[in-house]
Amino acid sequence: MPKPHAGKVAFITGGAQGLGRAFGAALAGEGAIAVLADIDVHAAQVAAEQLQAEGLNVLAVGCDVADESSVDAAVASAVSQAGGIDILVNNAGMHLARYNRPFSAQPRADVRAMFDVNVIGAVNCTLACATSMRTRGGGSIVNISSMGSYPSTSPYGVSKLAVRGVTIAFAHELADAGIRCNAIAPGLVATEAAVADLAASFVDEIVNERQLIHRLGAVDDIVNMLLFLCSDEASFITGETYRVSGGATLSI
Repeated sequence: MPKPHAGKVAFITGGAQGLGRAFGAALAGEGAIAVLADIDVHAAQVAAEQLQAEGLNVLAVGCDVADESSVDAAVASAVSQAGGIDILVNNAGMHLARYNRPFSAQPRADVRAMFDVNVIGAVNCTLACATSMRTRGGGSIVNISSMGSYPSTSPYGVSKLAVRGVTIAFAHELADAGIRCNAIAPGLVATEAAVADLAASFVDEIVNERQLIHRLGAVDDIVNMLLFLCSDEASFITGETYRVSGGATLSI
């Protein structure tokens, strides 16, 4: 039985660890060539080698999503090595707890750097990958937003609200090329980076008071939604943001 993404190439930003690495592993497991793009090219190479050892078809490229020329070079390398791009996952993002403080509580340069990665990074990668997707008859883009985009009460939340807007804009702009663009808004997910950066009391409040499902989100919860949105089963879906947050955003 053929795998759902056999013959496809997936470009995943922030692919060296956490959700990005999991997305790459899952898409490669369904037959795609997964390109792990990360600003830390050594970490991306290590992750790629680990997944290759599991029999998966995975490549690594260095990529600073905030730098247009870096993105263009990374995409060109991926196209050269793998033949093209069919799936883009805009996962790279800055999400440390400090970005959840008010605008007035942090240096403007830090805020700008975060927006350059979280928002402009998604724009850079989408425009770079869309060229190859057009030549291959279409594709699927999945942007990673956040449950923090719903209250939008911090620079981080506003940046992830902008990601939802970028998703809608590109759904319109790329529709004629057969390219779908959707987003996932994860809730609190048990990745190493998230758990290490958040106070235990905050995690407890989210899980037990704000969520309807009282457990931490699992990486597989987000991976399963990604696989659905990239699949032919989602061929009539574009411009949407799917909340995967244990019901946390329903009270907002």
